[in-house]
Amino acid sequence: MNIGILTGGGDCPGLNAVIRSVVKLADKQGDRVFGFKNGWKGVIDGSYTNLEREDVTNIIQLGGTILGTSRTNLHNIPDGFKKAVSMLKTLNIEGLIAIGGEDTLGIANDLINLPEDESFPNIIGCPKTIDNDLNNTDFSFGFDTAVTIATEAIDRLHSTAESHSRVMILEVMGRDTGWIAIYAGMASGADVIVIPEYPLTITEIISLINRRHQNLEKTYSIVVIAEGIKHEDLLGEESKKLLASIETPAKDSFGHEQYGGISHILAKEIQSRTKIESRAIVLGYVQRGGTPTPRDRFLATEFGIEAYKNAKAGNFGTMMALHGTKIVPIKLSDAISQLKRVPLELYNQCKLFFG
Repeated sequence: MNIGILTGGGDCPGLNAVIRSVVKLADKQGDRVFGFKNGWKGVIDGSYTNLEREDVTNIIQLGGTILGTSRTNLHNIPDGFKKAVSMLKTLNIEGLIAIGGEDTLGIANDLINLPEDESFPNIIGCPKTIDNDLNNTDFSFGFDTAVTIATEAIDRLHSTAESHSRVMILEVMGRDTGWIAIYAGMASGADVIVIPEYPLTITEIISLINRRHQNLEKTYSIVVIAEGIKHEDLLGEESKKLLASIETPAKDSFGHEQYGGISHILAKEIQSRTKIESRAIVLGYVQRGGTPTPRDRFLATEFGIEAYKNAKAGNFGTMMALHGTKIVPIKLSDAISQLKRVPLELYNQCKLFFG
């Protein structure tokens, strides 16, 4: 069997573990694996490598992806879908494993649902996103590593915040959802957590900080905020002027704004209103890089195993999903139908520890 594999969208820890899993199983069965370089770009360009067992030796602990990645949107490329299907058929790819998030898997779903004579239905998805926002899977790989990195960062901020009696605002990734902020903030004892699903107003944030400093006689506070916060109530007049002076954020090929910097605006507001020295830290791409945690290595390996098994069984149009402790196939269309957002019940649970 000729199996294709690609990694698209943002990189994350665990990608190499999936690739390794598929290639090693394919090697035992005498199957051939085509590794497309740089996501969907490699498919339309015909840029690929034949992956052998020796190519995936000792890569399970490596961050990033040996295949490279890109945010290639076939909708923005003339005849992009036609070129992709043509290349897959030319190479006689009998099953394609697409590893990615909502955008990469959205392109996969579109390829499946083209008119029958123009489509490529033999695709299986693997959920990769540190944001953990793919629908109908308990967790995606990469998330645990990102949370671990963010938690370690907050742990370190506690000591310096206390030493200088400061408010420390840590900005973590989370364009539309606050999963990293919630998990890392809860695990590290953050005093305030601000997420896109239920954004706190600046008045509420200040009230929580004042309660700590005045009523509880605490000398410092830790605030965790997701990068995608846009709620107008968060901003005071001075910060609104600051926002107006900032250039319109750049957008990627899927139309997503490139966020980063809301923590600096919040720090300015907190210091102005409370007179407590405040500092902003943007964790940024550190969350996506480096060695995956053991949990992510294990989970990614399991996803690879099940993706390969389902490809061999011809169970296409699916995405591998974690339900409890089992990896099961679900409809790919269901996985990208909506984002998985932090439920209100979980956020209310976290709020019990604010302030």
